Amino acid sequence: MELGTVLSINVGNLQKMLHGSKEIITGINKSAVGKFPISLSRLGLEGDAQGDLVYHGGEDKAVCVYSADHFPFWSGRWQRAVEAGAFGENFTVTQLTEGDLCIGDILSVGEAIVQVSQPRQPCYKLGMKHGLPQLAQEVQETGYTGFYLRVLKEGIVQAGDKLILQERHPAGITVTEANRVMHMDKNDLAGIRSLLAVQELAVSWQQSLSKRGEALRTNG
Repeated sequence: MELGTVLSINVGNLQKMLHGSKEIITGINKSAVGKFPISLSRLGLEGDAQGDLVYHGGEDKAVCVYSADHFPFWSGRWQRAVEAGAFGENFTVTQLTEGDLCIGDILSVGEAIVQVSQPRQPCYKLGMKHGLPQLAQEVQETGYTGFYLRVLKEGIVQAGDKLILQERHPAGITVTEANRVMHMDKNDLAGIRSLLAVQELAVSWQQSLSKRGEALRTNG
């Protein structure tokens, strides 16, 4: 089943930026590669880089995806146009949002096979990129976070490729629901247990939710 289309593929090199008086290195500034084929490996797109490999990149977060369907909302909020790559994403997609995919869903895109691993968890660098310090919190509150893919089969991808659902995860926990449990209803122990039962959930989220669940059980 066709779920959406890759509108743009975006990559970026590491750059130095000022955050207050501190200089940081980041890969959040990404540019579209156009309609050229590009190799997607288990660690991400050829030519792409991440500045903080603790919170970005790795096999669980090989591809960051954001939906252009949210751009009108942000354009209205910012009073300016929003372009592909604005959220530091690798794939800008259309006709596909957080409510349409479940953790563990398997998709094909071009020659590659990918799997939804977790929602994107926005950090301060997103606000720094746009000069909007509260943006990461706003993204979290709206639920318009985007999500990450792990790569199950490497291959060539390009703008215009269709995202085809190959296998829906039987748990049926959407990215939207995962965001709710992580960010909004933090004391929902049943929701935490349901998410943790999905083995395909990214390791970092498993660790965070396990700690929270244990604290909830301990504190009664």
